[in-house]
Amino acid sequence: MMGTVSRFGVAAAALLGVVGAFTCPPAADVRASTLARTGRSTFLPVTMQPGLEDMLTDDEEDPDEYLLSAEELDAPDPAAEQAPSPSFLHATSLANTRAAWRRGDADSGSPEYQIAGMTERITYLTQHLRANPKDFSTRRGLLALVNKRRRLLNYLFAENQTKYSEIVGALGIRHKAPSRVQSREEQYGQFKGRKK
Repeated sequence: MMGTVSRFGVAAAALLGVVGAFTCPPAADVRASTLARTGRSTFLPVTMQPGLEDMLTDDEEDPDEYLLSAEELDAPDPAAEQAPSPSFLHATSLANTRAAWRRGDADSGSPEYQIAGMTERITYLTQHLRANPKDFSTRRGLLALVNKRRRLLNYLFAENQTKYSEIVGALGIRHKAPSRVQSREEQYGQFKGRKK
């Protein structure tokens, strides 16, 4: 008998159509019995019959098929002609907008910087929601972002009204400036005598 045929040998033999192509040497029987006794796996060496190696090599391939000519190297890459992804465009426009409204090189927390960044993110998320109307978690995040930007705009209006009007005009933000809180008499003064 040729010995115990390993799993790899059986699979390879079935693929190549040669039954006895791969065999284990007779010493593998000892290793197999050791595996059965100890429960530990050991490596079973596989040998190839002498005539099989010639059948596996393919002499018909020409190595020049793999070389590229100068015209093929200079040809434009079809992948390079693709438009950049929307997330890449968003990241570049976000960086440009933040750089335009930055007060200094190390600025990352001024209201103008934050408002500009939030406006870019709001436009990107709005486009995303037009394409994906059932994305409710993004809709919730968008509403939170709009409210946060509104609070920052209210703060900027209270601190510096010229910067507020400049940023609202430049970024095209629709925001109603907060009005002064009216007293009870100012608010309900026109309704005197109604309650008895």
